[in-house]
Amino acid sequence: MGQTNRALKALAFAAPLAALLVLWAAVIPLFAVSPQIFPDIVSVARAGWDSLADGSLVQHVGASLARVAVGTVLAILVGVPLGIAMGVSRGISAFLTPLLRFFSVLAGIAWIPIATLWFGYGFGAIVFVIFNAVFFVVTYNTLLGVSTIPMPLRHAAASLGARPLALVTDVLVPGALPNIVTGIRTGLGFAWRGLIAAEMIATNVGLGYMLFVARDFYRTEVIVFGMVIIGLIWLAIDRLILAPLERTTIERWGMVRPA
Repeated sequence: MGQTNRALKALAFAAPLAALLVLWAAVIPLFAVSPQIFPDIVSVARAGWDSLADGSLVQHVGASLARVAVGTVLAILVGVPLGIAMGVSRGISAFLTPLLRFFSVLAGIAWIPIATLWFGYGFGAIVFVIFNAVFFVVTYNTLLGVSTIPMPLRHAAASLGARPLALVTDVLVPGALPNIVTGIRTGLGFAWRGLIAAEMIATNVGLGYMLFVARDFYRTEVIVFGMVIIGLIWLAIDRLILAPLERTTIERWGMVRPA
């Protein structure tokens, strides 16, 4: 029964994508669309095979994933402790909350011009953009998670002899973890979009760069193939890693029990 349900869910998820492929295959020849405007499926598949054969796709995907991983890890390492500090101290929260709201609007793509001035064109600039895309979302969600932990629970832990460090590790972090994971999932969505935009400007390798170069040579089949790869990678990351992690975290430390 469980395997049947999973198969039905997978089929329901894939059905709209399959319908899109059928529509794509029908519309291009029906309206005689020029390849320079939009390519057919065969051309895109051929471009994908060529990029696999020459190794360029692996190089672009590897560079993009490495930048996302480094920027996200750095954002988590800084954002979670800061969010906890803001949740514990009203003074720190009152001082930093206006700054957090101000810079959260600028997170991600808006930092690309100044990132290239500070770090040049390459790994550092793109990681900085990703860091900004994830950092503010994770910090705010951590603050929100800590703020929802009832004060009587904190006082009870302290009255039982919990030291400040134990209070953080045994009460605050587990209590805020569902919000933290949700923040990471949301922030990664912003980071993935910011990554593609930054790679079009600030580097010479990556999925965004692949799209940008293909545009200069009117290789629409490469552009569309790159878009497909970008979407599929994000679907895989979100569906196979982030969504299960978020669900498991909520069931383990949140207020929801597994069905």
